Amino acid sequence: MKLIVTYLIGLVFGLGISISGMANPSKVVNFFDVAGTWDPSLAFVMGGAVIVAGIGYRLVFRRKAPLFEADFDIPTSRVIDTKLIGGSAIFGIGWGISGFCPGAALPVIGTGKIDVLIFLAALVVGILIARALMRLNLKPPAQGRLHGN
Repeated sequence: MKLIVTYLIGLVFGLGISISGMANPSKVVNFFDVAGTWDPSLAFVMGGAVIVAGIGYRLVFRRKAPLFEADFDIPTSRVIDTKLIGGSAIFGIGWGISGFCPGAALPVIGTGKIDVLIFLAALVVGILIARALMRLNLKPPAQGRLHGN
């Protein structure tokens, strides 16, 4: 049942992305082009999504637990650090350059367009680089000996 619900949620998301035109990267890039061919439709799509998500969160969090899991999986950290800001900046720059965000790119895979495949390849490379950098950063500092001891 969980798999069916997951599939249906993905289907609704993909249809929403397609119907709204957000599967078209030029439409997204035009949203960021405020000095040229600005297209405000992305703001309306995002506004609608925020309203629907807000209502959904209010309804879901009235429950003690999700339907298909033991607990809600909610981030607990409220820290705004360099990793969060850097990751957000990289996400925004990539979105503005390519016209794809990771979620919206998934429904476009079926079109076979090369630009979405290039974007997804770059996304995977970026994830691997980020993981490698996090592993390097998480290692404890090497403990050396002082000279003469």
